[in-house]
Amino acid sequence: MTLEEGEGLLTIDLAAVAENYCALRARLRNGSRCGAVVKANAYGLGVEHVAPALYAVGCRDFFVATLAEGQALRKLLPDDVRITLLTGLRSGQEATCVRARLIPLLVSTAQLQRWIAETSVDGLAAPCALKLDTGMTRLGMGQGEFACLLSQPELLHAANLCLLVSHLACADEPEHPQNRHQLECFARASEALRTVCPQVESSFANSSGICLGEEYHFDVARPGSALYGINPSPGQKNPMRPVVKLRVPILQLRQVDGDVPVGYGATQMAPSGSWLAVVRGGYADGVLRAQSGRGRGAAVVAEPDGCESRIVVPMIGRVSMDTSVFDVSALNDSQRGRLQAIEMLNDELTVDEMGAAAGTIGYEILTSLGHRYCRRYC
Repeated sequence: MTLEEGEGLLTIDLAAVAENYCALRARLRNGSRCGAVVKANAYGLGVEHVAPALYAVGCRDFFVATLAEGQALRKLLPDDVRITLLTGLRSGQEATCVRARLIPLLVSTAQLQRWIAETSVDGLAAPCALKLDTGMTRLGMGQGEFACLLSQPELLHAANLCLLVSHLACADEPEHPQNRHQLECFARASEALRTVCPQVESSFANSSGICLGEEYHFDVARPGSALYGINPSPGQKNPMRPVVKLRVPILQLRQVDGDVPVGYGATQMAPSGSWLAVVRGGYADGVLRAQSGRGRGAAVVAEPDGCESRIVVPMIGRVSMDTSVFDVSALNDSQRGRLQAIEMLNDELTVDEMGAAAGTIGYEILTSLGHRYCRRYC
């Protein structure tokens, strides 16, 4: 489908993804590797395109959420990559995990024991990772259980641990005391584990964690959102290149007579004489209903010289399932006559901004972008 045939055009810049990866890798201290989180279909952008682009610039450590994601990724990449399952395994999935050469992130002594029982050959299990809860209070082994585990070196050796992982809760708030608390906790745990299992590497920093400084980097960093253009340091200039652009076609351009309500619930009024552009793209396509009346778009105008100009215009009324409405009254008659489309995402109108308009974060915007758009990779 093309834009002219009625669907939106979502452009994903793979070169920008690769450049963002290289920029993050360059921030790491000597000896630290840069991995990549490609869970949820590479944050909705297409793992079959994104993962090979990351591999091409040197990434060999990939992180996904589920067994199914890991199996799919294993088929996409050469044999030398390490693929870790961030949400671990359910009982009975161990053999499938081993066949796909995936590394599960385990969170309890019971899971370690089951992994050993199901995967051991000559007394040694297939490689696995351990997640420690240092303050996120989500998936992870508690501090007391970890202390008990350290007193069981035979179990640790049999488990064939290759990676210790924890996750920062407040990395996007550099001054938050939770960052330092978690760092000290993880550093102690990493040192203690290495006295028993010297081969175990440590992974702590996410995208924002990389920006906190070298002491957070450890052996393997695992950026996710920043790869896809989300700002890892909110409140500061975004060091990442934008990755996505979204252009949607105009289904109807009309001038209203009188003051009229727009959209479901009649939540906003368009003043008499307003020009409204109804576009393809609603909450079924990832244009979140929560940004109704607060979002912005860029009216794309064809110029006589063949170039395009962009004029920022406001969204008006509630987002519907298939359509949204923009007030394009700021355009003059000539510009309206050359109006091509509305861009909801571009280099200036970012996923972070769209997320803020919807009262959420850029992650949700990326992972919500629908499949009715024509997708173009460049």
